[in-house]
Parts: sequence; C-alpha cells; structure tokens
Amino acid sequence: MIETATLAKPTAAAEVIPTPNKDRLPRRFADFATFGEALDYAAKGLRGLNFHDPRGKLVRVYPYTELRSDALRAARRLIARGIAPGDRLALIAETGPEFAALFCGAIYAGAWPVPLPLPTSFGGRENYIEQLVVQLRSSDPAILLYPAEIGPLAAAAAERQGCTGLAWEDLATEPAPDCLLPRAQSDDICYLQYSSGSTRFPHGVAVTHGALLNNLAGHSHSMELGPSDRCVSWLPWYHDMGLVGCLLSPIANQCSADYLKTEDFARRPLAWLDLISRNPGTTLSYSPTFGYDICARRISSQTHVAERFDLSRWRIAGNGADMIRPDVMQGFVNAFADAGFKAAAFLPSYGLAEATLAVTVMPPGEGIRVELVEEERLSGTPRDLSRPARYRAIVNCGKPVRDMQVEIRGEHGGRLSDHHIGKVWCKGPSVMHSYFRDPESTAACLVDGWLDTGDMGYMADGYLFIVGRAKDMIIINGKNHWPQDIEWAVEQLPGFHQGDIAAFAVHGDGGEEVPAVLVQCRVSDPVERRKLHDEIREKVRSITGMNCVIELVPPKSLPRTSSGKLSRAKARNLYLAGEIQPYQLAA
Repeated sequence: MIETATLAKPTAAAEVIPTPNKDRLPRRFADFATFGEALDYAAKGLRGLNFHDPRGKLVRVYPYTELRSDALRAARRLIARGIAPGDRLALIAETGPEFAALFCGAIYAGAWPVPLPLPTSFGGRENYIEQLVVQLRSSDPAILLYPAEIGPLAAAAAERQGCTGLAWEDLATEPAPDCLLPRAQSDDICYLQYSSGSTRFPHGVAVTHGALLNNLAGHSHSMELGPSDRCVSWLPWYHDMGLVGCLLSPIANQCSADYLKTEDFARRPLAWLDLISRNPGTTLSYSPTFGYDICARRISSQTHVAERFDLSRWRIAGNGADMIRPDVMQGFVNAFADAGFKAAAFLPSYGLAEATLAVTVMPPGEGIRVELVEEERLSGTPRDLSRPARYRAIVNCGKPVRDMQVEIRGEHGGRLSDHHIGKVWCKGPSVMHSYFRDPESTAACLVDGWLDTGDMGYMADGYLFIVGRAKDMIIINGKNHWPQDIEWAVEQLPGFHQGDIAAFAVHGDGGEEVPAVLVQCRVSDPVERRKLHDEIREKVRSITGMNCVIELVPPKSLPRTSSGKLSRAKARNLYLAGEIQPYQLAA
C-alpha cells in the first residue's frame, strides 16, 4: 500500500532541526560503569550531536540513538576483521559523525581507540607522515582508519609503520554480521590519549572506563550542568579538552552539542561566536586563551558587535589548555560586552591528559580572579632591593573537581602550605592507569597513586593557582625566569601575536646558560629587520634585566603541539639542530 504522503506535491527541502536541549530522559551525571553503558543510556533520549559547515549552517543532525546504532555496526565490522579486546585502533580525528561512530564502535568491540591528529597548515606532508609514524609506533595499532581525503598521507604512514591502513568509507561497505560483543569492566582500558607535545617522544596515556566516567561526572558537577544546557565546540577531537570535554562528556552527561571543524574555526574564528549566537540555549563553550584572543583581534571598529552577536546566554566560557592571561580575557570582554557577554561567564580550569582531563574548575559565576605575586617569589630567588619590585598576575584556576585531591610539594617532596610555590601533584580515581608500554615514565610521575603534573603552582583557601611549567624554567645566574614572561614582553610590541615567540635556555660558549628568544618575523626589509631586532632586545632587557640571544625566524617556523600550543622544547631542539634557520641581519 502506498502512503498518501508519497503522492504529495514536491516541496522545498525540509528545514534541518537540531537535537533538542531538553529531554524527558532523566539526566544521569556519568554514573555508569563503562562508556558503552553511558551511550546506551543517552540513546534512549532525543539529544545528540549537530555538525555545521564553515559558515555555521547545520548540515548533519546525529541523535545519540543513531550514533549508537552506527557504533554497534562498526563494532561488528571490526570484530569480523579480527579486532580483539585490547587491540589498539588508530583513528584520524576528523570532527564528524564517522569518527564519533568509529571511536564508540571500537569501545563496544573492546578495542582501545587512539585518536590522532589531522594535517595542519604548517609542517608539510613529510612532517605529518612522520608524526603519524611515531605515534603509530608507540601505540602499535592493529589498524589505522582515516577519511578518504587524506588517504595518501595516512596510507603512507601506515605502510611505513607496517600496520593496516583503511579509509573509513571502505570499512562502512564491509559486512557487519551479528556477534556477541565483549563485556567491558570499569577498570578496563577505554582509550589511549596522546598528550600535548608528544610528536617526537610520545606518551600514550591509558585511561580506564572508570577514570573517564569519574572525571566526566566531576567536571559536570563543577560546572553545575543543568537540564537545558547546550555545548558548542571547535576544539580538535585528538586533544583531551576537545575529545573528553566536548565529545565524550556530552554523551555521558546527555547534553546536545554543536560542532565547527577546527580548520573552519582557524579560517573564520568569528564563526564560533556566530554559532553560539544563532543557537538558542547555547550555554557552554570552552577554548584555550588564544581562541578568545584571536576573536577579539578580528573585531574591527566597523563591526556592529551588538547587531551580529548575541552572547547573553553564554553561561560558561571555559578557559583551559594553556596559561590563562587576564589581559587577553579582559580584551575579549571589552570587545564583546555590547553583545551581552558577561565577564563572570569565564570559567578558568586546570587539567591534563594524565588526569583524564579536569583537575580543578572555578565555581561558575566567579569569573577570572587573579593575585599579584612578586616575580622573586615566582622564581624562588631573593629580591634584588636595588630594583623596584615587579609583579605578575596569576590566575585562579578553581577548586579540585569531585574526588580529586591536589597538593603542592617542595623539591624534597614535602607538602607546602598555602601561598608557597612548588610542584602540583594530584590524586583521584580519574588519574591515568599508565603510559602505554612505558613503565619507566609511568613510575617517574605516579607515586603511591599521586600524579606529578610537572606544573608549578600554589594553593590558597582551597583554590589552585598555576604559575608555569617546571620543565620550561630558564635559570640564569642562579635566578629562575619563566619563558612566558619573556614571550609576553615581545608580544607587547606592535605586530606580534601570542605564539609568535618562543623563549628557552641554550648553553653559551663558556657552558653557561643563555636565554634565547625566537621571534617569527613578517618584515622583509633588511634594515627594518635590524631595527626590529634591536627593539626586541631592548624590550626583553627592560622587562627581565637580561641580555638575550634574539633570533628573527620566518613565519610558521615555530612548532606547535597537537592542540595548537607553542612547543618550546621542540623549538629549542629544532633551533639547536639547525632546522630553524634565523634570518641573517644587516650589519
């Protein structure tokens, strides 16, 4: 029998309706034994994922019920291919329904998904292939799955490493016979996450189902997730904040989410704010500091902010993944206050892949809070009374999430009291299981269940303040200097952006440590380059009191981590190896 509706006159294509904010399904805050159980529950409701094109137009609605069906089919296909529990499944993390289904499908099959990055605009073909090879060598996957458009690059990496490579479009054509799926336990490994800066010497962080769900519950409670909250994200799914915070958390906490691809944000950053403005009920969105910075810079005096944007519903504007700079945050407030953005929406947080994601989160509504701290206290050196005191604004990164303990320890391992700077340690159910197949590195940072984060900070009245990375410290003549201070000094000059400068220590001719500063230079005239070089040298000296080696390097020379942050360690290695060639300056 033919349905009457099939005989109706053709009409314009139906409007694509996004998944709803509210749902009759009672919300559960990630209180499941495994992530598969979390998706099973989310699929009983109406919420889901929503994918948008570069202009922010909704092009694909993906309810959790459809994600679950696709993931189960993917699991059966993988098992038919011989994938067994504990096998690693490497996935190129393109933002879209295919990756989401394969990631969840691998979990249903008992395999460990390993998200790997897409190519970027910097680095080139060979560097990307080599990055994949290094991470494939570390994770030792049974198969690498990738979108067809990067097939030649991904296939070359798979062949070089000796693992099977397959476009996920081809996997989708394979049979999915019925089979018995393995039953996961809470303490089983759920996935491997490669932490930032891991392109040369990667550390695959092994995260269990229990650790993941504990962290997802912890940060949802800290953010006071409500029944009608909705998330918008452009963050890459191979990075912990994008993957855990903006994909796995919406699933496990039954929240609808909207996505722009990371490369679309890079081309048109304000599309992120357009998407927030156009989606009624959007209340949650996270970004590193540089995301807010680039949006504020893109606003011109001719932009009618109040007419284009409506940011009044943005309840939680999360900050994380790099050092939070209050001056940048204030610049964003100044740029978008007329669009209804409230400074109290900022939600500073601190986390790392080794803790699954969140360690501390600021209570909602408290915004950016800073303490001014003398630089001598930050560096641990006596104050030079002949010079006026200098201060740095240190951002409050909030309180530990539920079930997480945080301690500040001195160089001999003793616990320090409030306002004493030392190494940040944390302990809780969401701390990683281990670094995959790297017991030595695991033992170096996990001691009696406590994780040495490698970061420096202090506690005050239950709040954590992060002052920098211990391993980035530059020590000159017995005095400690944070590279961020040197980089910030150069950023104050016209024409420079965050990420244009890398500061680190090198050894001089006499074996002493000397600070070196690499600066991406867009000036072509040799005479102007010399003037710029001298101006930078004097600026750094005025801020730090040091004479530094200043090197002007071509744009896009400085390497970045998988999350887009500057990698000082890699910049130093490339510079010393002669792979970053500075401009020769006119005499």
